[in-house]
Amino acid sequence: MPLVECVPNVSEGRDPGIINALGEALEIPGVQLLDRSSDPSHNRTVYTFVGEPDRLLEAAIRLFEAAIERIDLRQHEGVHPRIGAVDVCPFVPMADTRMADCVALARSTAELVATRFQVPVYLYEEAARRPDRRNLADIRRGGLRDLELRMGEVAWLPDFGRPTLHPTAGATAIGARPILVAYNVNLESDRLDVARRIASVIRESGGGFASVKAMGVRLHHRGIVQVSMNLSDYRRTSMTTVFDAISREAALDGVEVLESEIVGLVPPDALPPDPLTRLRLAKDHDKKILNFKS
Repeated sequence: MPLVECVPNVSEGRDPGIINALGEALEIPGVQLLDRSSDPSHNRTVYTFVGEPDRLLEAAIRLFEAAIERIDLRQHEGVHPRIGAVDVCPFVPMADTRMADCVALARSTAELVATRFQVPVYLYEEAARRPDRRNLADIRRGGLRDLELRMGEVAWLPDFGRPTLHPTAGATAIGARPILVAYNVNLESDRLDVARRIASVIRESGGGFASVKAMGVRLHHRGIVQVSMNLSDYRRTSMTTVFDAISREAALDGVEVLESEIVGLVPPDALPPDPLTRLRLAKDHDKKILNFKS
């Protein structure tokens, strides 16, 4: 049976009523919600669910509908960059599903979102129709206001929908990609300059590790800072590698690593032996393992 994973990132991480309602929107036959990860400082929730392509399409549309009804970006604040109520919605091939199937699913979803909800859509990663839109960071550069200024230009017209932001839901990025690891390392400090310096050292765009995207943020609700990362190819650069590098860099500033955390799910081979100790994981790692073949 072909299986696809969908990992939408939604711009709400504080209101339990909204977070639960969006999870309930995914409760349809043939779809299994595997994980829900929320953070109030990021003000963001990541949902991980799987199913057959047709069922995933229906679930994704239901999620968009629920989010657009409940989230108003004009009132939104959070340390994570965002362009939409449903900020990003990637489809990931699992089991024997081909990437081409996920590309088709992403484009079908994008067309429906733009038509039904009047939300402009940008395609990214494998679903992108032009090379300068493959990188999600390029689409989200400067946030919602910068995108609003750019989207009237020919080079930045949406892939689907009109070049006008939805008044409350903004825009969205929908794509297809391989599995990635969303991984954060929390520092025992409130020094944002330290977290930002470390992020600049380890991310690929700054000359650091391959397949690593990183930013330093402040977790206001805890009074600490964090190096927040996406490992787009954990086989090239592992969680252990970045954890050790962050520990070394933090020590240069007299700062210690407090703990690390997984956002969403990770495949079993992404974890080292004894990950709770080796990575100082803040939560039980056995609840964060993706038990499907990618």
